[in-house]
Amino acid sequence: MFKNTHAFSGFSVSDLAAAKTFYHDTLGLEVEETPMGLHLKVAGGNPIFVYAKDEHTPATYTILNFPVEDIDEAVKALKAKDVTLEHYEGMTDKDGIARGLSAHRGPDIAWFTDPAGNILSVLQDK
Repeated sequence: MFKNTHAFSGFSVSDLAAAKTFYHDTLGLEVEETPMGLHLKVAGGNPIFVYAKDEHTPATYTILNFPVEDIDEAVKALKAKDVTLEHYEGMTDKDGIARGLSAHRGPDIAWFTDPAGNILSVLQDK
């Protein structure tokens, strides 16, 4: 039934202006402003919809993952933009990177939040 639809993802934020600045200026994404919210343009073609929500509650799980070729360089670039990496005791190293979490040697991954507190990640694209 939905095989040929152009599905897209969406999530809420508390402040659209802060989100636009973060996703465009900090992360370098193309951001289109619409009357209903923001469209984040990413590779693959389908935008990610960001909308303001009164009484926004940040997601407690990762809502958006950015595969990167070099996680160490990505983390360094995020820190240069004053993005704080999440540190999880026993899971992340001093740089905030969890290296191979699963028994099957999952990807190296680092988490950070947007201005609304939603959790995002960069992960090593192997």
